[in-house]
Amino acid sequence: MPPRSSSRPADPAQTLVETDTTIILADGASVNVRIYGQRRAGGAPLVVHFHGGAFVAGDLDSGACMARLLAAADAVVVSVAYPLAPAHPFPQAVETGYAALEWVYKHRAKLAGPGARVFLAGEEAGGNLAAATALVARDRAYPPLAGQILVAPMLDPCVGTASLREAMGSVTCCKWVEGWQQYLRSPMDAEHPYAVPGRTRRLANLPPTLVLTGEDDPMHDEALVYAKRLQGAGIAVTSGVLPVTGWPDSLCETVSAKCACAATVQQHFRAFFNAAAAPPPS
Repeated sequence: MPPRSSSRPADPAQTLVETDTTIILADGASVNVRIYGQRRAGGAPLVVHFHGGAFVAGDLDSGACMARLLAAADAVVVSVAYPLAPAHPFPQAVETGYAALEWVYKHRAKLAGPGARVFLAGEEAGGNLAAATALVARDRAYPPLAGQILVAPMLDPCVGTASLREAMGSVTCCKWVEGWQQYLRSPMDAEHPYAVPGRTRRLANLPPTLVLTGEDDPMHDEALVYAKRLQGAGIAVTSGVLPVTGWPDSLCETVSAKCACAATVQQHFRAFFNAAAAPPPS
């Protein structure tokens, strides 16, 4: 691990340790990360996590809610402070995410213990980046992934789904529209699978996927469409629709209070991790 780091309890009432540090990527660039949890002798699921923020906002603090939910499901989590648009438009966040994944995979035994399996996860724009990074890892044939977790993922730049229209009412513009506009360099980027994974034509050979959304989630429709497309491509997919969640906005709150759906979300995470660790059927 790099020398410049600091550790602290996540909450005075909890024992989860969070460590802020800076990692050096393969190209010599650096990125800030926050590591949740500690190495275990028996190994633990190791998750590379991307926060939300419509591509233009958010940080390690706003991503803490989801990262802690993952850690509470017995994972070690490396949350990545990827570069934000408009200063850093597509594909910079994806390339940083992939480079961070490479670093995590290389250090997996030190981070999470022997035999640690590596997952990707993200909420909202972070869900997009997790899905895109999974595509990059597949196309570059490295590193192997045990699964991807997409929570209220932001996958449709047309922002014309019924669930988003219902959430926004008569408003004709919103932060997600503006986020897409600042993230994509030109209309041509909307055709690139790493920018818009929901539109990619080739979904074969992606890792097992967990897709979670809420009944009131503006991303509800695009999340379930992507889950259905993955299933059609032969990918093992588990999807869940939770009751009223306030997602994705409630996932970005920096307060330490648990979200109302925490127990259910952790149950989904734990079952997904356990399934990835189970031996294949004979």
